[in-house]
Amino acid sequence: MNGTIYDVVVIGAGPVGENVADRVVRGGLSAAIVERELVGGECSYWACMPTKALLRSAAALRAARQVPGAREAVTGDLDVAAVLGRRDSFASHWKDDGQVAWLDSSGIALHRGQGRIVSANEVEVTGDDGTRVTLTARHAVVIATGSSALLPDIPGLRDAAPWTSREAAAASAAPRRLAIIGGGVVASEMATAFAALGSSVTLLARDGVLPQAEPFAGERVTESLRESGVSVRLGTTAASAHRDHSGTVHITTTDGDRIEADEVLVVIGRTPNTHDLGLDALGLTPGTWLTVDDTLRVVAEDGTPIGDGRLYAAGDVNRRVLLTHQGKYQARAVGDVIVARAKDEPVEDGRWGRHAATADERAVPQVIFTDPEIASVGLTASAAEAAGIRTRVIDYDLAAVAGAALHADGYQGHARMVVDEDRKVIVGFTLAGPDVAELLHAATIAVVGEVPLDRLWHAVPPYPTVSEVWLRLLETYGR
Repeated sequence: MNGTIYDVVVIGAGPVGENVADRVVRGGLSAAIVERELVGGECSYWACMPTKALLRSAAALRAARQVPGAREAVTGDLDVAAVLGRRDSFASHWKDDGQVAWLDSSGIALHRGQGRIVSANEVEVTGDDGTRVTLTARHAVVIATGSSALLPDIPGLRDAAPWTSREAAAASAAPRRLAIIGGGVVASEMATAFAALGSSVTLLARDGVLPQAEPFAGERVTESLRESGVSVRLGTTAASAHRDHSGTVHITTTDGDRIEADEVLVVIGRTPNTHDLGLDALGLTPGTWLTVDDTLRVVAEDGTPIGDGRLYAAGDVNRRVLLTHQGKYQARAVGDVIVARAKDEPVEDGRWGRHAATADERAVPQVIFTDPEIASVGLTASAAEAAGIRTRVIDYDLAAVAGAALHADGYQGHARMVVDEDRKVIVGFTLAGPDVAELLHAATIAVVGEVPLDRLWHAVPPYPTVSEVWLRLLETYGR
């Protein structure tokens, strides 16, 4: 064995790990990053980028068909091969040369292999050829290994070779029949994508479609999926599955129905990638989610920092928010606080402080790229009520906004604003409709900035745009 010393060692080279390393290097420290798969992680190759590429072509076609003049210019259907080819380009054809080049240009050392913690400040890396190197961290070890698809213990399912989100994102063709177990974000997006690509899709949504979103969001997506030919089975659970000698997957539901498919996609949740990290060396249980404090240091159940306070966890692995952009937000906070502590600089760990990931609690933005798009930030009405906030909920029909009528014929959508009545600020905002993703950041700024409604009244939306919904919501509220 040989050894290499760095200020910070990061395990996991996805977007989160890359951002941690980048921040500490920008802060004047040295960093090494350990990766056992492709540099760039899940988002680059099997999630955010390729899945949105799969969805975008169909969305553009729908948009063109909703505008006279453009509608007449559309003479055919989706070119599936072209859609998949564009997807491949956004996944960099599953090669990480570009990401590796970025690490090198940023002064971040890359060690390929499985990283395992052997002490509070040491990580052993085992390469594919069995060679080992021990990396020593002067100031911090950061776990940014993300999560993987969770497979339920349904009899026969594992032997049926199910797809997870990875196989769906990288599929070389659209299956003739696709069964999807799950009703959350990924399930809904992939049902939208593969229905547009020509698959006959059956969605088994035990807990409903988008159960964590505002109810109207799930209702509108359910209706749209059914209109596109998807068989949406609410409240339905798979009891067993098996793949026969011809390749057909047979699924039996708990109510006795039988479903046949060429592929079955399972998207019911995630599990942390902490099984083979050597967590037991620090008294932690392998395979579990990691608990962190306000500055994302890993802590025990009683709040005591693990590893002399030098072990951090950012991204999915700490289970605060399983979204790439939120993980990158955490990464910036982690990188900056490590630099501050290394240089004995003040740590700003109070609410909305530079070194605290406060937005994880009540200001998380999310876009679901279904038809219609769902864009939200902050709390739903029910979550705000459960948090003890005295709320007033304001709803408005997006179709009644002049800009929406110009955007597309037959535009349908809905907006909801959740107001904290004691502070007169917005704590939640949800939009459902075509192309509402680009409207979300204004709401995010309002929630994070805790902008009083009296001040928002002076934020005049340009006419005629869909953003005029802000004015209509405030008028409905009574400003």
